[in-house]
Amino acid sequence: MSDILKVNNLAMRFEKKTIFTNLNFNLKKGSMTALLGPNGAGKTTLINILMGMLVPTTGTFKFATDLRLGYVPQFRNIDTEYPLSIEAFVGLNAPLLKTATVKQTIKKQLAETNLEMIKNTRMGEASGGQKQRAYLAQALLDQPNMIILDEATASLDPMAKDELMQLIRHLNEQHKITVLFVTHDVPLARKYMTDYLYLNHGKIAQGEMTQFEEAYE
Repeated sequence: MSDILKVNNLAMRFEKKTIFTNLNFNLKKGSMTALLGPNGAGKTTLINILMGMLVPTTGTFKFATDLRLGYVPQFRNIDTEYPLSIEAFVGLNAPLLKTATVKQTIKKQLAETNLEMIKNTRMGEASGGQKQRAYLAQALLDQPNMIILDEATASLDPMAKDELMQLIRHLNEQHKITVLFVTHDVPLARKYMTDYLYLNHGKIAQGEMTQFEEAYE
């Protein structure tokens, strides 16, 4: 299995504060990896670097040439008066000109994320889990082969967490989408992820999720 991401000697410093140094890890195509670690360890900084929002102090990272990256953010509370329907909200990530092909793609992703039956529900009235699945549907419009879930299950109830993660597992198994799941929820990571990256004290450890050390928690 080839790599979709290679990280070599990555370091990040802000003025006099070192966030991390000499990070080295690879992600395989089709892998399911949890990015774990305490608050302040640098997980968000690492994700921002990988998404091109920050430039590392030193080191390099390289994605596969065929990378198509999708991103699902942390739960964002949308005002109850927000007027757009779920379908219209998902379509915000599509071209402004809604051709028949674009409309079909939106329909397909609404079905993929179990939102088609409630597509006319206003986003402001949707549950937290439904909102997160709408963000996932948005990300899927670009047909990514890798998705970053950035604390995407935070603030969701247990049922909504499982529903979202079951969808992620389905996308991995059926469409071979590589998953990087940033989370503090170790039990959820154990349930759905196969591998882990543990970032703490400026260093990173990598391994199989079944072998994640209790001491890390």
